[in-house]
Amino acid sequence: MQMRKMIKLAIIPAAGKGTRLRPLTTAIPKEMLHVAGKPVIEYVIENVRDAGIEDVIVVTGYQKHAILDYLGSGSKLGVKIAYAVQDELSGLAHAVYSARHIVKDNSFLVMLGDNILRPKSFVKDLINFHIKSKSTATIGVLEVEDVSRYGIVKINPEGKVLDLVEKPSPEQAPSNLAIAGIYVFEPIIFNAIEKTKPGAKNEYQLTDSIKILLQEGYPVYALKLNGIHIDCGTIEDLVKANEILMNNEEFK
Repeated sequence: MQMRKMIKLAIIPAAGKGTRLRPLTTAIPKEMLHVAGKPVIEYVIENVRDAGIEDVIVVTGYQKHAILDYLGSGSKLGVKIAYAVQDELSGLAHAVYSARHIVKDNSFLVMLGDNILRPKSFVKDLINFHIKSKSTATIGVLEVEDVSRYGIVKINPEGKVLDLVEKPSPEQAPSNLAIAGIYVFEPIIFNAIEKTKPGAKNEYQLTDSIKILLQEGYPVYALKLNGIHIDCGTIEDLVKANEILMNNEEFK
């Protein structure tokens, strides 16, 4: 078997309207809201850049020009940025699929454009774990209290994924391990997305696409994040992110 190469490509979905952050997002995308002095999406790009990723695809849609104007070619952040457009907001799987024509047959990382992860080294750790385990899809996970907000994963002691459930009730949750907004994929995920049926709000969930890979016998693994994960999707989370990054030098 041919040895896999280090992942050098990342997709950053950034097309959502940020309705839970209104009125802040009335005139600006949520990924452009500032945390400790810079936009959330800048932290994401720094994370993937520091993991050795050189090429970034930002999937835009709603008020895309603010993101384009700020990030440009990516040169000021040390990466090369291409843009894909998600014309209709039809879920995370659809957003990832919007970049297929640029990804082609390459392995790639996905990191949500409104998430902050620490330690920074986790991105590289996840990539290395994906390569070592010969996984088809690898998910970053962390322990949470409120399982109903996340995709929840059940794993064995080696990290192999046994089951995934999108936003279950506490009674239906197979564990308390939640998807932390970061994934590594082989390009076969696009085939699974094509087979994915729309769920709630007629959206195509990436969790359902990964579940198709599981059902077809592809190896799927998860790596636990021993650090912090902040989904800056609500005003409360945005305040929390500012407090953490401004008061903890090691998290900046």
